[in-house]
Amino acid sequence: MTNQTATTDAAIYPPSPETVSHALIDAATYDAMYASSIADPAAFWGEQGKRIDWIKPYTQVKDVDFTLGQVKINWFADGTLNVAANCVDRHLETRGDQTA
Repeated sequence: MTNQTATTDAAIYPPSPETVSHALIDAATYDAMYASSIADPAAFWGEQGKRIDWIKPYTQVKDVDFTLGQVKINWFADGTLNVAANCVDRHLETRGDQTA
């Protein structure tokens, strides 16, 4: 058996101008959102969580503990949502005739 190391030369393919013109976000906005998510994750994700419909809204965004032997990671743990309703149902009125 031989030990082979895989090397790749990753190519970068920029999006087409048409794709860029229809994008909902640009690189600068992404960078700002990313920086915000790192600086204050609870505040950032608390705002993002408001973008979807909750059956029972969350009251706590994050509950995490990285202590060795006690690791727990909970986001929006006390909220209840229906993913299918958020992905499909809430769009039926305005986009019901479009292909998903």
